[in-house]
Amino acid sequence: MGDGRSRWKTFGERTIYDNPWVWLGQVDVELPDGERFWHHVVRLQSAAMMVLLDDQERALLLWRHRFVQDRWGWELPGGLIDEGEEPAETAKRELEEETGYRAGQVEHLITFQPMVGMVDSEHVVFVGQDAEKVGEATEINEVDRMEWVPLSSVPGLIASGDIWNAGVLVALLQLLSAKS
Repeated sequence: MGDGRSRWKTFGERTIYDNPWVWLGQVDVELPDGERFWHHVVRLQSAAMMVLLDDQERALLLWRHRFVQDRWGWELPGGLIDEGEEPAETAKRELEEETGYRAGQVEHLITFQPMVGMVDSEHVVFVGQDAEKVGEATEINEVDRMEWVPLSSVPGLIASGDIWNAGVLVALLQLLSAKS
């Protein structure tokens, strides 16, 4: 732990844009050397994701397009945490909506911030086991296809650029690290 000498001080904030999903504003900050300025900050609603595993060490991944980057890639089921909802409940809900699967056993894997410095966007990842198909996916606008992908294939999919989303990278690399 540090001694606090490099801690930035804050004196208030002002809103530039605000809606239920994103807050964009400026925070009045002072650096340790005394310089003071308005720093841009983005606050996003927290998100939760699920790595659903089967008994063959495969994860259920979703092939989807991200229009902002105009790019396809493998992702995990997940979404924004509703007000008053626990992250694990979000992960379970999103899993079922996006895949039609339910996890029997769910454990916390990791909590992280994907882009510190200007963005506050906590992500909470869970690992689910004992997968059960309970119906069809009800979210039809987000997923092109889904596949059970062997965990042993993950490093190659990262190297090829087919897994490139920060949340998916953190989740799967943490899972692989915990298994080694």
